[in-house]
This record gives sequence, structure tokens and C-alpha cells, in this order.
Amino acid sequence: MGEACAGNVVSLSVVIPLLNEADSLPELYAALDAALGLHTGTGELIFVDDGSTDGSFDVLKGLRAKDERVKVIQLRSNQGKATALSVGFREAQGEVIITLDADLQDDPREIPKLLAKLEQGYDLVSGWKVQRRDPVTRRLLSTIFNRVTACMTGLPLHDFNCGFKAYRRTVVEELRLHGELHRFIPALANWRGFRVAEVEVEHRQRRYGRSRYGIERIPRGLFDLLTVVMLTRYTAKPLHLFGLLGLLMGVAGFGIIAYLSVGWFLGQWIGGRPLLLIGAVLVIAGIQLVSFGLVAEMIVYSSSTQTAPPIRTILK
Repeated sequence: MGEACAGNVVSLSVVIPLLNEADSLPELYAALDAALGLHTGTGELIFVDDGSTDGSFDVLKGLRAKDERVKVIQLRSNQGKATALSVGFREAQGEVIITLDADLQDDPREIPKLLAKLEQGYDLVSGWKVQRRDPVTRRLLSTIFNRVTACMTGLPLHDFNCGFKAYRRTVVEELRLHGELHRFIPALANWRGFRVAEVEVEHRQRRYGRSRYGIERIPRGLFDLLTVVMLTRYTAKPLHLFGLLGLLMGVAGFGIIAYLSVGWFLGQWIGGRPLLLIGAVLVIAGIQLVSFGLVAEMIVYSSSTQTAPPIRTILK
């Protein structure tokens, strides 16, 4: 990549979160060097070491020593990919930001394809790994995850979890990531009014290390999806969610109590029937949910003046 000239404006930043990828880093750097040397005049590589224990940081120090465009950030402990990306975004200086994984399954030669799509007027371009080089079980779970996510978020992408993406700087400045919300970046960006697109990218076989994908990610992914749905659909109108749930519970509870009341007037003893307790609990829970929704609406209203609206352009 050569040496950056003092005062040069960084046009492209590449953010690479990693955990225990010492073996793949030299090859990844060489591939990025070739790709960026052909397609951009100035750029930077930001490696975020998310608490590696295999010597990855020593390899990165070596890369930094020979190329000043390499930036290395080492987290004290493993904080998760969302945090690593947030740190990388904060340090990135480029007007366009690329993210990819460090395991060599993302091919840096595909970067021009992402940039070309971005130039068509989009704010975020996400990769779509059409031919995945993963075990069958993982591909199946990924397909289910992507279809459910597309249905619940209203964004028709094929591959939400692909880490190979291109962003305009305005997108990353508005993203607030925590937990494992990095899987839903396209949905969060779409919610903020950014234009999101998808392009097919090559997915290569893992050559070094091992995948950290496990069955435990399924329930975590479900909870994260519910979080995203709440953030994107009901942040500004929480009563629409809690009020609906409360109304359904309240109607069910009143229906049960009305049914038992008719029986009581007909001489049936209802004091010891479990159905009476169920009806009473449903009514109380319904009232509480509606009340909770009203309180949430008051909180949203009081804080709405502190939240910047997603304005794209102002013409005066």
C-alpha cells in the first residue's frame, strides 16, 4: 500500500474485527494491499483485536511497523464483534468504510463490486454469500434466520449476517451497536432511512483456525431479533405494542369472567375453579401492560426533543 502522505484525506477505511486469527493475518494483509492499491489512492486498514490469545497482536504490530496505513486497536478482553466494530468505526477516517472478517472467507477482490454498488446512490451495501462454504447445518440455520429476519424487519435481504459490507460515513455515525446487533446492521440502517442494497460476493473455505459458531447462537439470535423489531417498529410508539398485548389479555380475561358469571347466576359454584384465577390474572396483566405502554409513551414524548430525526437533505 505504500506510505501515506502527511495531510492526505483518507477516502477509504477498512475495518477488520478479529479474534485469534494470527495465521490468516499476513495473507489477508497482502490481499487487501493488492485490492486497495488498485482501486484507491489513499486508504487505511484498521484491525481491531478483540482480546486474542494466539499472538494476533504481535502479527499486527509487525504489519504496522512496515505500513503506516495500518492501525491496530487491541481490546483488553473479548467484548464481542459489535463492540469491536463500534471501536473501529469510531477510529475510521474514511468517507467510505468497508468491513470484512479476518478469516479469509471474504475475498478483498470483491471490494470494487461493493464500491460500485455504493456509487449507484446507496448508503449501505451488504454482501450476499450465495455459495456458502459452511457445513450444511449452519447453512440451514442461516437460511431460516435470514428469512425470519427479512419477514419481521420488512427488509428483503438474503444475508443479514454477512460481515462484508460497504458504508457511507453518515451510516456508521448513526449506528449504535451493542450485544450482538451487528447481525442486524442493514435493518437498523434501513430504519434510520438509509438506502440499503445487496450484492453477491464470493465466500471461500476457512483455511485457518475454527469457526466460533455454536448452537447457543440460536436463542441469542432470537432475542436480538426481538430487540431489533422493538427498536425499529415501536421505539416511537410503544403503546401500539403493549396496548395491543394488554387489550388481547384483557378481552380474554373479561370473556372468562363473563362466562363464569353466567354460570354463577345459574347456581354453579365457581370459587374453587382454576379458570377464575386465570381470568383475573389476564385482566390484571392486561391493565398493567396498557399502563406500561402509556408510561413508555410519556417517556418517549419527553425525550423526543433530544433525538435527532433522520434528515437526509435540507434545501433552502
